[in-house]
Amino acid sequence: MRAVIQRVIEASVSVEGNISGEIKTGLLVLLGIEEADNDEDIEWLSNKICSLRIFNDENGVMNLSVKDVDGNILLVSQFTLHASTKKGNRPSYIKAARPEIAIPIYEKMILQLQNDLGKKIETGIFGADMKVNLLNDGPVTILVDTKNRE
Repeated sequence: MRAVIQRVIEASVSVEGNISGEIKTGLLVLLGIEEADNDEDIEWLSNKICSLRIFNDENGVMNLSVKDVDGNILLVSQFTLHASTKKGNRPSYIKAARPEIAIPIYEKMILQLQNDLGKKIETGIFGADMKVNLLNDGPVTILVDTKNRE
């Protein structure tokens, strides 16, 4: 699983002009799922997202997590995070999980994030043509890959 985690002042996602999810202070998480992802990846990544200390404390130091600031999470599926650009100019998405595999993993990730954060998270609509709007704070953008845990 790959995630692009962005600290935001606000973010929303809409489908056909209708907002499906929106948050104020918190994290916008773009999530790419591959076929090899499993429950261990879900648990590890959810814990990492909820525990990343990327919000400023009273001294302006990034020392607080989204949980510490009572922030929110907007989760948006994005298969293009698994694009391979090794050959030619047209990316290959062969590593991205097919919907029949990715949807159950995405749904488990939603539940795991809600459990770890302790409240409902907002989401996009899996497989839809979504429009994402965000006001990145910092900017702070973190890339995490469960297959490359550093």
